[in-house]
Amino acid sequence: NRSFNWISPINLSWIFFIIYIYKKMIDNKIIRIASDNKYYGLKNTFTHKCSLKNKKCGDNIVIELIVKKDKINSMRYEAHSCIFCLASANLIANKIKKLSIKKLKNDIINLNNSFKYESRLPRHFSHFKEVINSRNMKRLDCIMLPFQAVLKALKI
Repeated sequence: NRSFNWISPINLSWIFFIIYIYKKMIDNKIIRIASDNKYYGLKNTFTHKCSLKNKKCGDNIVIELIVKKDKINSMRYEAHSCIFCLASANLIANKIKKLSIKKLKNDIINLNNSFKYESRLPRHFSHFKEVINSRNMKRLDCIMLPFQAVLKALKI
């Protein structure tokens, strides 16, 4: 079978090595968080909507928010992005409910600073510790893209 000629024992060992390294680079918890699709998929029912692209890597996210009386009721998203952006979007969609817009803005600023300076995360964002840590510092733009999209959608 000519199509499998490239799979020699040497190439196969390289493939397994690459898979092993990739799994070591990305924590299984991040994979589990990103694969939860409870908030994934747009429903076209929103009060605020935003599409944002990361110019460095090409990640793209579209979010829909439903805001009533200065409180966020729900968030949905679709993304063509890396696993860090997906995990971050899923976490924020899960925790954004019932937050006031003002509190969310302050929390996003604190969250960004806690990543940069490895300080304490805001209390209700403590579950972000799997994504926001010193190991993932190079992926800050990917991780913060959903937050920036929320801020842009809310025009704050």
